[in-house]
Amino acid sequence: MKCVKVPLKKLNDVRKELMEKELMRMDYRIKAERDYGYIPINEDVEGYEIVDIDLEPLNTRPHNFAELLEGELSNEEIEDLRTSFDTIGDVVILEIPDQLESKKKIIGKATLDFTKRKAIYMKKSAVHGTIRIRDLELIAGEDEPITIHKEHGARLKLNVKEVYFSPRLATERKRVSDSVNDGENILDMFCGIGPFPIVIAKNNDVNITGVDINDNAIKYFTENIRLNKVKNVEAICADAREISKSFKSKFDRIIMNLPGLAYDFLDVAMQLIEDDGIINYYEFSNGYEQGAKRLIDAALKENKNVEIINTRKVKSTSPGEWHVAIDAKIKSND
Repeated sequence: MKCVKVPLKKLNDVRKELMEKELMRMDYRIKAERDYGYIPINEDVEGYEIVDIDLEPLNTRPHNFAELLEGELSNEEIEDLRTSFDTIGDVVILEIPDQLESKKKIIGKATLDFTKRKAIYMKKSAVHGTIRIRDLELIAGEDEPITIHKEHGARLKLNVKEVYFSPRLATERKRVSDSVNDGENILDMFCGIGPFPIVIAKNNDVNITGVDINDNAIKYFTENIRLNKVKNVEAICADAREISKSFKSKFDRIIMNLPGLAYDFLDVAMQLIEDDGIINYYEFSNGYEQGAKRLIDAALKENKNVEIINTRKVKSTSPGEWHVAIDAKIKSND
């Protein structure tokens, strides 16, 4: 590497001078040894000794992938592009506005270069169907949808094409785990690949039953139980309403993270919850009033009362609408 050799006491002054004149290379580290420093340059500089020195290259990865799109998309297109994306293990899932879909390959390549992940998919649909999956299209990298995602000490294996998983709920899962007491008997009515049960079981001495209607989700949940070596965790592939009749005991806590449809199962939850038990209830809403009313109405039908002990906006889903969490203690009137 062509460098300017200068005494160490003059190194900083010469560095500033070369930077101002745009003669200094910014992709290599300055080297200092003994009495001299070596500054990488892009052309010969008069008045200085020029030498060839091996230098360490700098990691000049862009701060965001929009920088990689400069020259490919207009400033307006870059502004329109949603630069937030979901990173799940070695997979990235992007949401690309309709007006930029023709540039999806360019955007995918930029994302691949920036994130250094293996596969870049774009969302082709919202989450749909009883098994809660979304359509994805590979736009860069390898078509390898199976990955392992790490979260709060847990390892979660999944296939992003076969199951739904949101890394954006990591903080919420940790919050619920931190509120659990040892010895609880817990039911996750819509467990998916088991992120709530696995995170809770990694950090608490509890019994957990996870139920999901998606057999692929249960397949990975079962694998995640083994992968994380957690005990007293059971995975069941079934409809939560149908399987509820077979439970021989009630639960101290019921997790209901199916925000689009959880309210349809509140009657089941009220029948299965222990006195003074906790329901962690989730729904899509612009606030908490609707969810609180649904909990109260369902409890009254079972001659129970509801104490709302916590509310939280988990994440924004659309303008004016949130994925909200309501923690409720259920008490019997008997």
